[in-house]
Amino acid sequence: MSLSAATPPVNAVGGLAGGSVGPLERGLAVLRALTALSAHGAGPAVRPGDLVRATGLARSVVDRVLGTLQQLGYVRLDGREVSLATRLMELGNAYLAASGLPDALLPFAERLADSLDESVSVAVPDGDGVRFVVQATRRRTMSLAFRIGDLLPAERCAPGALFAAEWDERTWADWRARRAADPLDASFPAIPPRPGPADAPDPDAFAHRAKAAAHDGCALDDQLIEPGLVAVAVPLRDPAGRIACAVNVVSHTSRHDIASLRRTALAALRDRIPAMEAALAAPAEVRPSPIGGPPAVGAIGEDPARLAKRQMGAGFLQSLARGLTVLRALGERPPGGPPPHDGMPLTAVAEATGLARATARRSLLTLVELGYAATDGARLFRPTPRVLELGYAPLAGLGFTDIARPHLRELVGAVHESASLAVLDGGDIRYVERVPTVRIMSVNITIGTRFPAYATSMGRVLLAGLDTDARAAYLADLDPQPLTRHTLISVPGLARVLGGVAESGYALVDEELEEGLRSLAVPVRDADGRVVAALNLAVHAGRGTPEDTVRTLLPPLRTTATRIEADLHTAFAHRPRGLVARHPSGG
Repeated sequence: MSLSAATPPVNAVGGLAGGSVGPLERGLAVLRALTALSAHGAGPAVRPGDLVRATGLARSVVDRVLGTLQQLGYVRLDGREVSLATRLMELGNAYLAASGLPDALLPFAERLADSLDESVSVAVPDGDGVRFVVQATRRRTMSLAFRIGDLLPAERCAPGALFAAEWDERTWADWRARRAADPLDASFPAIPPRPGPADAPDPDAFAHRAKAAAHDGCALDDQLIEPGLVAVAVPLRDPAGRIACAVNVVSHTSRHDIASLRRTALAALRDRIPAMEAALAAPAEVRPSPIGGPPAVGAIGEDPARLAKRQMGAGFLQSLARGLTVLRALGERPPGGPPPHDGMPLTAVAEATGLARATARRSLLTLVELGYAATDGARLFRPTPRVLELGYAPLAGLGFTDIARPHLRELVGAVHESASLAVLDGGDIRYVERVPTVRIMSVNITIGTRFPAYATSMGRVLLAGLDTDARAAYLADLDPQPLTRHTLISVPGLARVLGGVAESGYALVDEELEEGLRSLAVPVRDADGRVVAALNLAVHAGRGTPEDTVRTLLPPLRTTATRIEADLHTAFAHRPRGLVARHPSGG
């Protein structure tokens, strides 16, 4: 159940050249299988037994792999089920950072999407397939965008014809073999399968499309993926003249037929080709690395692999952890410099990972054999688009609350109190996620519930996160009403409280919203430091003093917020800047 014919099938884990790292091969096989099973209808969580059948590995091996991946924060184990964890996206982010494509082309894609009022994406070749790496979408009821990391068969999209114009005989042979083995395109979960073999086009037709694309300098998709979807794409070339990627404008037949989309979009695309190619060739803007984050387990600041090894002992697959560290390092930005677009030498990889040269080399060679890294044959190594098949597309489809929900569950499991997330909606807070605890007497609030911001801990955290002018405007229009005998209704008093919340980083509200209800909240920030949501714990006021609540619940509350922020940073690293801030409750 591999995602591409050029990728080793998930049960082919023992046939690589001598010197390869077996645990790394098997770990990547499990991740591929978990991604494929999740995408093919098994749901976000699968059972380890399903992975045993998909990989052909022994159950004991799968269990050790999953235990190691859980300790690294790449999967979640919940009872008898396993699912992909957001932190896994840091592997795909390594490729995206090393390629430089999102940094260089996302601004162009966003401006094109705004000017054409259509979705714009950027795709790269991946074997005989096409993988999407940048997207700027239009928010409509009928969404036309693919997720970053999605793989499409080359013959069923516009960029594929452009890339096929440069295929060698081996790639054409791989393509024909894949078509014969999978005539219905069942191995491509991002698109609907063909109804039957008779619906597959003549293979010669795609070769003709590739020749036409080379001649015309553009390619069209007239409902090749599914009825109603049309697209036009143009190539962007590297300084050597080879196609580096394709920019793709997608619309729907309710707005354009293929001829009108070509008339509307092609000139705008071609006008921007010189500037986009210049951006690809220019040194990247220096930005913080998007693939880091606090450790998934243990204390903030402790090396996660070292901690995991200590916790799991002999069950921890150190070679797997080292190999994934090497893969992640291929996208790391050197101190003070741009990402390594051309690749990293072995010495730099060893220094970045702290591994011996021989250890790093074995991992690199295994990654090259499996198609997750490429080398110039001499000294440089770089990640390939195939890294994105390791869970990136399904995880890229998660929204803010999807990302936060597992962390809320862990928090509730640890402190046995109800946890919630809320956003500011006018003068109110609106609950966007909630995980209740099981008690005889508990707080009963549903998602979508609204409360006045001034009388809630989450509201005060959110108000404290506003800039000075916005906070002053809110207070100027405020006419607070007493909700209980404890409610603070003095506007000057609220202004002082909000100032204190901004300074301390948390808010405690004791029986101001409802008699007997106490809540403690902290902010959740995006990668730019903006407060996009508030996280709280709600308790009964009879259980200890307010000081007890702060002392016992504030540390785990802050740790949870930090972990949510780290996952948001990872998940949104290569999506439009400010997306979390604009749509914090979106899915």
